[in-house]
Amino acid sequence: MHATEFLSQTEQPEIPPVVVLSGGERFLKQRVQSRLLSALFPDEEKPAEMATQLEGKQAEWRAVLDELKTISMFGGQRCVCIGTADDFVSSHRAALENYVLQPSKKSLLLLDVKSWPKNTKLAKKVAKTGLAIECTELKGAQLGGWVVGHAKQQYDVKIPRGVAEGLIDLAGTSLGLLDQELDKLASYVGEKKAITIEDVQNVVGGWRLETTWAMINAVRDGFMDDALIEMNKLITSGEAPQKLLGGINFVYRKLTAAVRTAGPNKPLNVALKEAGVFPRDVPAAESYLRKLGRPKAERIPQMLMQADLGMKGDSSLPPRVLLERLLVQLAPGSR
Repeated sequence: MHATEFLSQTEQPEIPPVVVLSGGERFLKQRVQSRLLSALFPDEEKPAEMATQLEGKQAEWRAVLDELKTISMFGGQRCVCIGTADDFVSSHRAALENYVLQPSKKSLLLLDVKSWPKNTKLAKKVAKTGLAIECTELKGAQLGGWVVGHAKQQYDVKIPRGVAEGLIDLAGTSLGLLDQELDKLASYVGEKKAITIEDVQNVVGGWRLETTWAMINAVRDGFMDDALIEMNKLITSGEAPQKLLGGINFVYRKLTAAVRTAGPNKPLNVALKEAGVFPRDVPAAESYLRKLGRPKAERIPQMLMQADLGMKGDSSLPPRVLLERLLVQLAPGSR
């Protein structure tokens, strides 16, 4: 089961004796653990304080087992949460396999691991008597859907799918950061209860977004020296090249959408307006795309993808160099 499926359950979940949280998305792990502990300790104001928190490298199996089998003096449930538990699982695999077969019925053992191969004996046993929840990174349409659903469920605001994609471009793919931005946006829109792309630009962008636009506009107008100066301002202020690439994607998604739909029956300026380019920017965007020419304009998504993959490890070049190269590639007159 993926964490998003678990968290979407409307009824309080049944708590098995062993739960494994696997993957690298910390925000999902925190949310799932909070949901589990609230269900385990429903009468407690701060259920997290009722659990015994241990780190995997320091945890010893005998002490963990004693904690799990100790009867609570208040007659309730017990919970042992082991963080970064990959080494713990490797060191005590046989003991864990035996425990999963006959676990303490009044306790929850919660293992937080990075990796959880499903073909191991332990994983197969947990699948029978416990619960394994994947807390892996969300991508693409799944991430956009999460933003839409989380905004409604957590903050009671509506955010259209296209606006959610714009938010992801500007804020990045970290669920924790996206949650923080949705919190700010919900307060910003107030009783309107609906988030627009203008709201996202005003709240999430700030001066960095304005500088990103200045950088992109300089590329569009052929002023590469100015574009690189603006890029340097942003990176010097602590902005990651990966996030700057998100801002570039945010702008160029509209341009590439217009290129796809423009043709004999739809003038380019009309296609740009329909793609969401601000009316004041349509003439400059149209001029830019005509200078690029259709063959190069159609290659823009490939350029953006190559830069993204390079920053994720496909290239040995530093992210800053990859960003500089992308800006040069996007400039009119370059090949």
